[in-house]
Amino acid sequence: MNFKPEKRTVQLHEGRCVYFSSDFHLGVPSMTKSRERERLIISWLESIEHNAQMIFLVGDIFDFWFEYNKAVPKGFVRLLGKLAELSDKGIKLVIFTGNHDMWMSGYLTDEIGATIFRNPVTYTFISGKSTKSILVGHGDGLGPGDNTYKVLKRIFENSFFQLMFRLMHPDVGIWIAMEWSKRSRRANDHKGEEHFLGEDHEWLFQYCLAVEKTNHHDYYIFGHRHLPLDMKVNDSSRYINLGEWLKQQHFAIFNGENLTLEKFDPSSVAITKN
Repeated sequence: MNFKPEKRTVQLHEGRCVYFSSDFHLGVPSMTKSRERERLIISWLESIEHNAQMIFLVGDIFDFWFEYNKAVPKGFVRLLGKLAELSDKGIKLVIFTGNHDMWMSGYLTDEIGATIFRNPVTYTFISGKSTKSILVGHGDGLGPGDNTYKVLKRIFENSFFQLMFRLMHPDVGIWIAMEWSKRSRRANDHKGEEHFLGEDHEWLFQYCLAVEKTNHHDYYIFGHRHLPLDMKVNDSSRYINLGEWLKQQHFAIFNGENLTLEKFDPSSVAITKN
């Protein structure tokens, strides 16, 4: 572990829950498909708002995001509007940057009241039932291996590189980024469906094992892997990967005592048609 996670403490109110989801990747493979997915996500949000105290969106909400001084990528205003509505109702929104939308700044904080994190954070939830600690993060660049991406991430996070990108006209910069994303997506699609690599090769699981040796957490929650996983770290700790929403729609729910990984069933609710 090359940094110490920030720590936050939350008093969870009776009857309230915390929700986690990740990897919406709005923007691919097409705007039409993304709008369909956006409606599905909004339907999920509407289905949980009755008892949600906090909602964690754990990275790669957008397949590309960059905040210029006076502009942001257009699209997906229905999701942003829904998130703003939830925030206005008092539901706390926490967003982690992912490897596709790491260039978030203050826009989503100003417009929808979200708290933005770039690195994993340890949340301690206190309720009448128990006290539980959860380490949450997107997951990119953690654990052993993936050295090429780790170098690229340092470049993309460099302030000079971001300044150079910002000096481009948004039409040019966004086009370049989307072409990069499409090539990456095609390369990943060529590999086929994500599959479990085994405990020794699931790098986020290995990361959890390493952290747990010195700093206990009841749960570790990550995205990025695009594979829903629920793995035992030890007798009192579990690793949850939230999967993705391109093909499957998984999310986690924490009620103050237990955390479960679930799949959203769109047939159980009316899909938003706006």
